[in-house]
Amino acid sequence: MSAQTTAVYAVTAKGARLGRRLAESLDAVLFVPERLAGAFPAEPYAALGELVADTFGRFRAHVFVAACGIAVRVIAPHLRDKAVDPAVLAVDDAGRFVVSLLSGHLGGANALARTVAEAIGATPVVTTATDAAGAPAVEVLARELGLAVENRDATKRINAVLAGGGPVAVFDPLGLFPITDPAKARFFEWLAAPEPTTAGTPLVVVDWRLGPASPDRLYLRPPVLAVGVGCRRGAPAEAILALVTRICREHGASLKSLGRLASIEAKRDEPGLLEAGERLGVPVRFFSAGELSAVSVPHPSDVVAKHMGVGSVCEAAAILASAGGRLVAPKTRTSLVTAALAV
Repeated sequence: MSAQTTAVYAVTAKGARLGRRLAESLDAVLFVPERLAGAFPAEPYAALGELVADTFGRFRAHVFVAACGIAVRVIAPHLRDKAVDPAVLAVDDAGRFVVSLLSGHLGGANALARTVAEAIGATPVVTTATDAAGAPAVEVLARELGLAVENRDATKRINAVLAGGGPVAVFDPLGLFPITDPAKARFFEWLAAPEPTTAGTPLVVVDWRLGPASPDRLYLRPPVLAVGVGCRRGAPAEAILALVTRICREHGASLKSLGRLASIEAKRDEPGLLEAGERLGVPVRFFSAGELSAVSVPHPSDVVAKHMGVGSVCEAAAILASAGGRLVAPKTRTSLVTAALAV
């Protein structure tokens, strides 16, 4: 796979000339029809539909120097969900308009359309409701602030209110949703409790703790939780994931707020632990026996001390990985795994 993240497609000689400018500006790969390959430094293709079937999942953004209809037809078979679909733009070969076609917010197509338009002196065409109203999109704000969206369907309700001028209520007990730009902040009102002042007013909750499900309540999850894990040699990822999931559920914590797994250095090559981190989408940190021994924990173990040389692995690792935070869930044990949760 190319290290470049953007693909530019041209279908005419005029479009290929513009595509070359775009490819240079965006550090992108340029694709042109085989008949034009000799005239441009680009990757040749025989059929655009077949090419896009191969490239659609390999690039984070796709720029078609072609009519919108052409772009729509070739990408249509490959669309999955706005949470995973890449950004797609269409640029007319005269370079007058840059249309954000797909994944305007999450995929970054709206921002890319403005970047491309500025590069070639064109007009960006962005049709998402919040952008048209000059309002922020809540999922874009979440991404900028490093917050995971838990119940994505609720963004529709939130963004509809933002597009209408707001306000959207925000409960942010940890202070992790700071909107310092007055032009954006005017669309929100911050609350001291997780209940909107008016019934039916949508609410954004920025917290690691679980709460009631509602189409009017959007949960944004900060990555503030750390799970410390101890396990028997060869423990499968499924056993680790099952215990981590159970602990989060029993202690009212969202898996979306899990920021890291942690264990003792001796487990650095443990396949199940590494796979669990990969499947959760979080890094795995390892601490030396000396680092773990320096942490005071509520439930030290003589058995762990005998085998690992430290009185605690999971509780101490959770506290260290959470930068000295507090335990939310103390050591919990199964036949293969022990785990503790800290915030």
